[in-house]
Amino acid sequence: MTQRDTPAGVGATGAATEPSTRVTRILLACGVAAGPLYVLLGLVQALTREGFDLRRHELSLLANGELGWIQIANLVVSGLLVVVAAVGMRRVLRPGRGGTWGPRLVGGYGVGLIAAGVFVADPAYGFPPGAPPGLPERASWHGVLHFVTAGLGFVSLIAACLVVAGWFAARRQLGWAAYSVATGVAFFAAFVGIASGSGNQVVNVGFGIAVLLGWAWVSAVATRLTAELADRTR
Repeated sequence: MTQRDTPAGVGATGAATEPSTRVTRILLACGVAAGPLYVLLGLVQALTREGFDLRRHELSLLANGELGWIQIANLVVSGLLVVVAAVGMRRVLRPGRGGTWGPRLVGGYGVGLIAAGVFVADPAYGFPPGAPPGLPERASWHGVLHFVTAGLGFVSLIAACLVVAGWFAARRQLGWAAYSVATGVAFFAAFVGIASGSGNQVVNVGFGIAVLLGWAWVSAVATRLTAELADRTR
């Protein structure tokens, strides 16, 4: 391995450079924290906002109403944390199979979250109270952009799972590779379902579970890469 190819945080002799390693740990910690933050704040809102039903409504609808700013902030902050974590992932994954596109795709998921917070979803399915019982007759420009940017973010996460699975497989970490593939496949199935059958309770619940699995994967991989970094410093 040449000095140019040496992973971030590791010097030419193989010894870790402490300042760089510390920065990488901080970047990865953002990825560990992003999922719990998003899920916890989303669930608190879901259980306390009048008229919200987890069986019928997607969390993105919480961005509407007087308290909608909370979910907007949740999406933007969580997205920023994911983007920062992607930088840390790149420092650990490179060089190697998936070391370039894996972090880029994780970063794409973060950008999608940020955009989904900026472009608020249209009120629908009776939330917030007073909203139409189904989808709005005419989608707003920001509602359309919310759907597009969120969709691109989800596709990025699905692809990231598969690409990072290749990185784990190349290192014979087959359990992590299988976990990554399973997460990507499950999220893809749920995403197809929600895109074609929004409003159906079974589909909505399935998609909510997939979102939890996706966030768990981001946090788990960030945790695993932190351990990988620690192994390189020994």
